[in-house]
Formats: sequence, C-alpha cells, structure tokens
Amino acid sequence: WYHVKDALLEGGTPFYKLHGTSPYAYYGTDSRSNKLFNNAMADMSTLVMKKIIDSYKGFEGVNTLVDMGGNRGASLSMIISKYPHIKGINFDLPHVVTDRSDFPGITHVGGDMFVSVPQGDAIFIKSVFHNWDDEHCL
Repeated sequence: WYHVKDALLEGGTPFYKLHGTSPYAYYGTDSRSNKLFNNAMADMSTLVMKKIIDSYKGFEGVNTLVDMGGNRGASLSMIISKYPHIKGINFDLPHVVTDRSDFPGITHVGGDMFVSVPQGDAIFIKSVFHNWDDEHCL
C-alpha cells in the first residue's frame, strides 16, 4: 500500500514509485521476489486451469501449443496431461523460464513477445494483459 496515494494523485503505479522500475524488470534483478511471484502465479493458475481443462475442448486438434507468458509451465503441463499428443512451448521472459519446472513434453523458451514469438498451431494466453496498457494489449 506504499505510494498508493502518490500514484492516484500523480499517476503511475505504486510499485514504480517505490522501486523506480516495473515489477517484471525488478523481478529480473531480485531472485527472491522472482521466485515468490512465480509461485503465486503458478498457484493461481492451478485453480483456474482445472476448470478450463474440464470444460474447454479446443485443444483436441492442436499439435504444438505455445503458452505466452506461461511462467514455469504449470498450466501447459496440465493441458498436456489431458492431451499428451501436444508438444508444448512455454514462452516467457528469460528470467522467468530460468526458474522453471521441467515437465515432460514442454520446451521452455525465454524471450520478448513484443519482438518475436515461437511458432505453434495455437497460442494460449492467460493472466498477462493486466501487465500492459491498452495499446500493447491490442
């Protein structure tokens, strides 16, 4: 809650006002914060993915699936456990995929989705749009 008032009155984000950088740039320099954030994202994904996998059938015809912003690959591993024919590519920032979990059928690729994206039959995007302004989301 530090700097919330400043951010509301002056613009910007409390995190930037406190650390002088964006959260993801900061996580790239602080391994403890990076690990804590990655754990939180993986735990949240597990809850959401159970429902998606139970109800969504769109993965049946996919051979190669790219999970954009896939963190450690937990969501992709849940998809592949139900659809083992899928070759998974977990794509996230380099400092994120270095703290990855190794799952069968998943290749981890570090990079910047605004520069280039690995090739696949389909792209899975979940819990990433909150990071950017409208221009980058479109």
